[in-house]
Amino acid sequence: MRIRWYGEPIDEQGEIPVFLELKSREGFASSKQRQRFVVPAQSLKPSNLIRGILDKTTIIETLARFGHFPEKPLIPVIVISYQRYRFNEMLTGVRVSFDNDIRATGVAPELGRREREICLTGGVIEVKGPSLELPFTLRRMRLLDIDWGRFSKYGSCLDAHFSDPGSVARLSPSGKIIAP
Repeated sequence: MRIRWYGEPIDEQGEIPVFLELKSREGFASSKQRQRFVVPAQSLKPSNLIRGILDKTTIIETLARFGHFPEKPLIPVIVISYQRYRFNEMLTGVRVSFDNDIRATGVAPELGRREREICLTGGVIEVKGPSLELPFTLRRMRLLDIDWGRFSKYGSCLDAHFSDPGSVARLSPSGKIIAP
């Protein structure tokens, strides 16, 4: 479960749309359910995030409508931000995005706060479409000589926060590490 918003709150007195999302995965199939809410921009200030963006009743009721009933209390854990560039392959409608400058800030005291903010090196190319096969027009991307597979920005950021500072490749997305 995550709460997502786009951009930075410009007017801290105004309101910002956020989305409560529930992502599920079974094998290669994944699904996402989401509900839009509007919250005071003050809720998104880093110092306020530990209190939560939405109240607990709203979260529990929304997750119940999604068919999900958490067994344990939910608390804010981590804030992940990144720059995203989006492209659409015009013939097939396949969407390609490139995420970079991936940053994670721990908001849960349980993380131990070894470092307040970390930044993953490299970037992530995400391809979304109706099949696992790249369209003809995008096959040249294989020239990048990178490994293709599932990648979780959330999982990698949490792993980096729990790893000891200085650990080998703790800030690198999984896949090939290419030396300059």
